[in-house]
Amino acid sequence: MEKSITKGDSPSSKTYEALESLVRAKMQEYIQDVLEEEVSAFLSRRKSERMKSVDAVIGYRNGYGKPRKLSMMGGTVVLRRPRVRNTEERFESRLLPLFKRRSKEVGELLPELYLHGLAKGDFELALRGLLGDAAPLSASSIQRLKAKWQAEYEAWKQQDLSGLEVVYQWADGVYVKAGLEKDKAALLVIIGALTNGKKAILACESGYRESKESWADILRDLTGRGLRLGQVTIADGHLGIWSALSELHPEGEEQRCWNHKIRNVLDAMPKRVRNEATEHLCKIPYADSRQECERRRDAFILRYQKDYAKATQKLQRDWDRMITFYSYPKEHWVHLRTTNIVESPFSSVRLRTNAAKRFKKVENASAMIWKLLLVAEKSFRALKGYWLLRDVYAGDRFEDGKKVVNSKQTPSERIAA
Repeated sequence: MEKSITKGDSPSSKTYEALESLVRAKMQEYIQDVLEEEVSAFLSRRKSERMKSVDAVIGYRNGYGKPRKLSMMGGTVVLRRPRVRNTEERFESRLLPLFKRRSKEVGELLPELYLHGLAKGDFELALRGLLGDAAPLSASSIQRLKAKWQAEYEAWKQQDLSGLEVVYQWADGVYVKAGLEKDKAALLVIIGALTNGKKAILACESGYRESKESWADILRDLTGRGLRLGQVTIADGHLGIWSALSELHPEGEEQRCWNHKIRNVLDAMPKRVRNEATEHLCKIPYADSRQECERRRDAFILRYQKDYAKATQKLQRDWDRMITFYSYPKEHWVHLRTTNIVESPFSSVRLRTNAAKRFKKVENASAMIWKLLLVAEKSFRALKGYWLLRDVYAGDRFEDGKKVVNSKQTPSERIAA
């Protein structure tokens, strides 16, 4: 009786499974043939062919060098470089220069793999899985990547910022497990919204999260490089940045983060009422007007003040700085209510750095996290209502999110009002 053939055992299935090996073998054969053609062109004759004229290139083939591995996006192949002797001019392959171990594309791929949070062992495993078991990789190549990022990071911190037109900036001190020194456990980050709607990382520096001095140093550095700070700063209510801004940027306005406010209020309430309280709290900053927002606040206070006075006090604290966003375009409110613009890219950074215990120096961790943020920056979306950013930058006035016709107002005038 004829034996049945399962799908996995079919000849086509076996051929498919061996496709990578077949392609790699053909690629290796092709590159080796090209190397042979290079030598033939250099000597002006093919292998085993005699010199045809007296002015032909003097020299002879001299076998092959040791087998060498070359990593490409399609895999790693093993090649033997042809050698020549007795030539006046040294032969050097243009296809495979001396000491070349990987293609340009693979060289660009290495930092991408590393940046996606792979530890040294995982990095090597991932590379070999992509390029084959013969992929060349060493600890020194990883160290060179770190050194390169550190140099790029230092250059980035010296860039001229006078050409940026910043409308808003979000600031936060974010904790990551990446070997940052204990007394500098936070990475201080400022992201700005530009008049063209794009978001740009303005600062990324290790420091003390609650320290006025750390934030002041960053702000001085930014303004010293020509940056004009935006009209509104959005941040947590407990950061030292507010004290620094009051001295270095007093004309700017403040918007405290509603996510942090809601968490602080709920922390003062027992768990049994938090679900109900959360529902009421989350509706407050989504009111369509400042007046309606304050009505919802008062309703919350009336409902909970008797039993949870501390929670209602926390809600009222810094109230004027909680509703700054009503003086700006309604299209921008979704961005101005919270520090999510900083928190969102850091959610992926944390995933990639929580296991990164390998960084013993704060500068190494800062450089790597900065590089991760630059990768995230490429996918930043433009602000909603970006066409209104230039109006805000020019000083146009808004009330409850709507533009006031023929009225311009500076941030200091808006505060006085």
